[in-house]
Amino acid sequence: MDWNHYRFRSLWPLTAPPDAVYEALGRAEDYPRWWRQVRQVTRLDETTGVIRIRSVLPYDMTLTAREVRRDPAAGVLTTALSGDVEGWARWTVTPLGPGSLARYDQVVSVTKPLLRRLAVPGRPVFRANHALMMRSGRRGLVRHLEAV
Repeated sequence: MDWNHYRFRSLWPLTAPPDAVYEALGRAEDYPRWWRQVRQVTRLDETTGVIRIRSVLPYDMTLTAREVRRDPAAGVLTTALSGDVEGWARWTVTPLGPGSLARYDQVVSVTKPLLRRLAVPGRPVFRANHALMMRSGRRGLVRHLEAV
């Protein structure tokens, strides 16, 4: 087993319609306004940005995200990730009753040296940290969509 390889999936049932959710998730530069763990997003060009995140644990992660697929008809947003992790992340937004379901999938390998050194003992804590960040992101998006 590669202790530095992670697969994450989060499902966010939301009351907002799919188009509104997709639009909000497609504007990564706005994430810091509603997702407190996304500390900073700096756009480099039309399809690439640098994202700095920090959840409960006392370390920042810096990622470069490059858009590889933006398909509003399918509700899909996919990015290639590099920096403190290497891999990809994808949002898929679909109808769910009168609202929507935002599904987040991420497959990455950690490259940040400190996290690699702590891979075995830290793995459960890192996974819990990610889960807390995702729960907070959902709550923030709900508030953001209600305010729009």
